[in-house]
Amino acid sequence: MKTFLTILLCLPFMLFAQEKHPLNVDDLWAMKRIGSFDLSPDGKTIAFSVSSYNMDDNKGNSDIYLINADGTNLRLLKNSQKDETAPKFSSDGKMIAYLTSDQIHTCKIDGSDDAQITDLYTGVDDFRWSHDGSKFLIVSKVYPDCNSPDCNKNKDDEHKKTKLNVKVLTHLMYRSWNHWLDDKRSHLFLFDASSKVYNDLNYLMPNDVPPLDLGSENDFNFSPDDKEIAYTMNPDSTVAASTNNEVFIVNILDIKKNEKAPAKLISQSKGNNNQPVYSPDGNYIAFTSMVVPGHESDQAFLILYDRNTGELKNLTKNFDRSISEILWSPDSKSIYFIANNEVYNSIYQIDVETEKINLILKDHSNMGLAISADGKSIYFKQQRSTLPYEIFSLNTVGGDANQITYLNKDRLANIEMIPMESFWCTGAAGKKVQSILVKPPFFDPLKKYPLIFLIHGGPQGHWEDDFHFRWNIEMFASKGYVVIAPNPTGSTGYGQQFTNDVSKDWGGRPYEDLMKVYDYSLKNFKFIDSKNTFAAGASFGGYMINWIEGHTNRFNALVSHDGVFNTESMWGTTEELWFPEWEFNGTPWQNRKLYEKWNPARFIQNAKTPMLIVEGARDYRVPEEQAFQLFTSLQRLGVESKFLYFPDEFHFVTKPQDARFWWNSVFDWFEKHKK
Repeated sequence: MKTFLTILLCLPFMLFAQEKHPLNVDDLWAMKRIGSFDLSPDGKTIAFSVSSYNMDDNKGNSDIYLINADGTNLRLLKNSQKDETAPKFSSDGKMIAYLTSDQIHTCKIDGSDDAQITDLYTGVDDFRWSHDGSKFLIVSKVYPDCNSPDCNKNKDDEHKKTKLNVKVLTHLMYRSWNHWLDDKRSHLFLFDASSKVYNDLNYLMPNDVPPLDLGSENDFNFSPDDKEIAYTMNPDSTVAASTNNEVFIVNILDIKKNEKAPAKLISQSKGNNNQPVYSPDGNYIAFTSMVVPGHESDQAFLILYDRNTGELKNLTKNFDRSISEILWSPDSKSIYFIANNEVYNSIYQIDVETEKINLILKDHSNMGLAISADGKSIYFKQQRSTLPYEIFSLNTVGGDANQITYLNKDRLANIEMIPMESFWCTGAAGKKVQSILVKPPFFDPLKKYPLIFLIHGGPQGHWEDDFHFRWNIEMFASKGYVVIAPNPTGSTGYGQQFTNDVSKDWGGRPYEDLMKVYDYSLKNFKFIDSKNTFAAGASFGGYMINWIEGHTNRFNALVSHDGVFNTESMWGTTEELWFPEWEFNGTPWQNRKLYEKWNPARFIQNAKTPMLIVEGARDYRVPEEQAFQLFTSLQRLGVESKFLYFPDEFHFVTKPQDARFWWNSVFDWFEKHKK
């Protein structure tokens, strides 16, 4: 009787638990997405942007919220039909600046007294507020030889008048990611808020500030006394073949109207240097630096520039991880930074004097560092396989991370997801390879489940503990699949040598690693149905799918998204020449044997596995001709194949309805080929 009553009392809770459902596409696009955030100077308030998407309207909208630093009193600051983004507090904490309609606005922290600060014809892409509140650094795309807004407008008007539709190319690089560059360049402006005067620091320069690619999210800053500016720029004439981003400084007193500001180069490496950040005491500039020219995935070191002596010091020469985001402590004695670390993006702290490094927070994927004025708390965004980005805080002396925002709490409460696990096995050359494992919702260890084998892009990237809005590992598992996502040779987070070993060896060790992970998984995870396995990848992952097509029949069906198919023609059509020229040790005429050795097109006659191909027309990184060649080859060979071509997408599928169609098509393809 007692047992019966216990079951009866628990029944409502059991029924509630059963109401949970697997993650679906509508869930994914209904999640609120936190963008950038800023901490008030007194450490009491956080301002942050949030993007929400509407599937019916096929677009999103960004608003700005405020929340107390202890997680209480969430409230809207700005919400309208226009996007409001990039909130930044004034140094006294009384005002917030933000972007809307491509201009800077300011308001009080209660949202009142809203005022438009800029009226730049070419608009504002990004900005920084000076410490004294009187000036702004502004990024805007302009004609390099224009010295006024009217000049830019007149040139635009002239282009609009002509009925001729032609592009005349005279140099590289002429397009980037998903857009044509034409004649405009991103320039850095110093804007005086009182006089309304804009000074183009890069006037007459054909270079972009910040650089077109390989920069950071923090590539221009004021010094603490507002007398100097540091910024990142690639000064080379052919940026398509160069990773030579450099760090420059400019004395504000030297900035004059309609003159290029005299800039001093402070970085020395011919590799990628970026992210110049001043120490609060004004004595140093910290920035990240790669040594090897042309290698976009070389190790990024943390460099210290002494503003008094001009000396440079490598703080992380003995640390085998690449530094990404950096943040100074208020006392200028230490620097916090983010680094890929196995399947995580971990937070570290380094003592500037002793160079001792401490791991502050290992787990999950963390970014967007901020710190309280007393140096006792750091704030950051964190995501996990089961959690989209939320804002967290952490005591700098240790302890557990404290979640501050819960924007998707109600929706997540109704979704069944099993957190990721990881496992290691032996790969090529006896090296250990780590992989992520995600089990399907409502997992039963006594059942057999089909497998989706995911291959990441890069190739210098890694699968991590994140909630990805395009290649979401929990979403792949949601239809009753086990998901395995390996980090083979070339992956970041396992030391620089492991990353370097993919170059010149695309179809070698990485492929061997992947197949050994696959074989290990089928042998050791009895809940995987070995008769029903599928593989998918994008970018380099798509390359590897194309390589698999010609080298193994292990899988029932494949999905190749924006993948390299013909290494030689890809060199001739991609916009970033430094990438293939590093990976294949030169141009095709300099090293044709290597281009041929790792070219999936050379082995396509072996193809037998059904393949779904995906391509965006505006993908200029792995251009559409790659997908056309692949699809044509499979069709002529009589191999079952299907081609999804998105005219409005690029390397990524970003529109809600396109994404829904993508997910449904991928799952339909797998379901069709189940045995």
